[in-house]
Amino acid sequence: MAPKRWTFAVALLCATRAVGRDTAGVAAIFMSPEAPVVGGPLRAVAVSDRPLDGGLALVAPGGEQLGRTPEPHGGPPYWWEVEATTHVAGTHRACFGEACVEVSVGGAPRTRPAGAGVWPVTREWTHATEALYSAWVEKLFDDPLDTEPSWRALHELTRQPQRNFLHDHLQLGEDGERGLRLEPDCADLPYFLRAYFAWKLGLPFGWSDCSRGEGGRPPRCPRWHSNLDAAEAGGDVLARLQRFFSRDLAWGVQSGAGRAPAEDDRTDFYPTRLSPDTLTPGTVYADPYGHTLVVVRRVAQTPSAPGLLLAVDAQPDGTVARKRYWRGNFLFALDPALGSAGFKHFRPIVDDGRRLRPLANAEIAAHADWGDYSLEQYGADVDAFYDRVDDAISPAPVDPPSAFRATIDALDEQIRTRIRSVANGETFLATHAGPIPMPDGAAIFETTGPWEDYATPARDLRLLIAIDVVRGFPAKAARRPERFLVPADRSAGDVRADLERILGEAAVARRFEYTRSDGSSWTLTLGDVLARTEAFEAAYNPNDCIEVRWGAPAGGDEMATCRRHAPAEQEARMARNRAWFHERSRPTR
Repeated sequence: MAPKRWTFAVALLCATRAVGRDTAGVAAIFMSPEAPVVGGPLRAVAVSDRPLDGGLALVAPGGEQLGRTPEPHGGPPYWWEVEATTHVAGTHRACFGEACVEVSVGGAPRTRPAGAGVWPVTREWTHATEALYSAWVEKLFDDPLDTEPSWRALHELTRQPQRNFLHDHLQLGEDGERGLRLEPDCADLPYFLRAYFAWKLGLPFGWSDCSRGEGGRPPRCPRWHSNLDAAEAGGDVLARLQRFFSRDLAWGVQSGAGRAPAEDDRTDFYPTRLSPDTLTPGTVYADPYGHTLVVVRRVAQTPSAPGLLLAVDAQPDGTVARKRYWRGNFLFALDPALGSAGFKHFRPIVDDGRRLRPLANAEIAAHADWGDYSLEQYGADVDAFYDRVDDAISPAPVDPPSAFRATIDALDEQIRTRIRSVANGETFLATHAGPIPMPDGAAIFETTGPWEDYATPARDLRLLIAIDVVRGFPAKAARRPERFLVPADRSAGDVRADLERILGEAAVARRFEYTRSDGSSWTLTLGDVLARTEAFEAAYNPNDCIEVRWGAPAGGDEMATCRRHAPAEQEARMARNRAWFHERSRPTR
């Protein structure tokens, strides 16, 4: 059953019992802050499944227009945002065309009802609140496409009112310098985003205790918790919420939750169809080996450029960074022992009159507000999965050179990210004596402590796969001619030769610099990186000098500054592990 379509929703962010009512075709109403004051900010957001004529305006009691935005962002959902400073008390309106909603500025402060749990539930998840969540995620991580933004922690973003249209929504100082500290790792990030949004708007939220999967068995999630579970007493609202994020969520969730079997009802996420309507901001991507990303923007295909899908992930040190979708970043496998990787949505949570509970797969498939539960990601082989995602991001055939240059751009981005990651390990070892202990076997990919923070086995496995993708792109263009705009007078062999020429030019022109052990800079070309594939199969150990980690040939000038090597017993274990990297296949637990 397809999701119910609604014309548009005007979301005026502030507290009112009008939330959720239908008003002249408006699907839902939201407001922020909960109690707007004279001289303070007032924000309005409109969301829609499709672009609409007109714009969103804020209007003062006397009819003065305080602000207006005519052009939508995103799509889908499409959204409009306007913010203004209020100057007088009284009823203000947010209008999209003829539809308007009202809010009182300067009225009495509002307080939420007290109750058990971390926060009370005053609203429900609907198609409209899901669309607002997508708009909030997209706005939070909005940066120019030609940048590679990263942030030291998630709270660097939530504390910026120009990014966060729920900034100080509850007027508790929650987003100030002394407000919430949000420092998720990769598995925590989707939960932190969802919980923060749910808390602000009084929506239900839940998470599960899940296994990681082991002994050839996939992860399972036997126990579920909600925000209504009793919270530890003591402290004010923010102190209790900080404990919830830093302890309950940070300690309670892990990457197994994202990989739980797609057919299982007892999971936090469910697999969705692959389409422009479903790969929306807030969608979670779980790879088969424990890495998790959150989609933050989809850029529509144009006649001159393929579409883009942008996502963010978090690292063990709390750093959050944006990256583009491509096969080198979004790993996929079809192995029941690993669970079900792929694109997924948070399972809707409803109040059935007795308790909060997540909807089962069949209920989602039949629900008018969702209807997108699907197993299509698992219906063929791995190549077919990537082909389907490419088709969803760029529905029309693409220009082969443009698509290939975008793929090379993604590899370039991945190399530059590795430069920063490896340099972080050098900084750590410069101030800490002794080698970092190395875990045994498959634990090199998933552990805690300095090895997790500064070793790069998972990153390097993705880099090797990324190099394979770039090298294999010309052959892919020949394999799927229906996906590419090929002039009638050009054969598949001609196209492949053109793409090989583009790669050859990029191999010389694209350059990267890293800092060697003696502080000097060394420049690598893309061609150097491509030629060092074998070296990258054993370059993840932070106890090795940085020259080894960049695959410097033994006896050459580049290696001359190396002053540190991993202990012999670690090198022996790396030799035993090498087959995983050579075969591009991470071991099961």
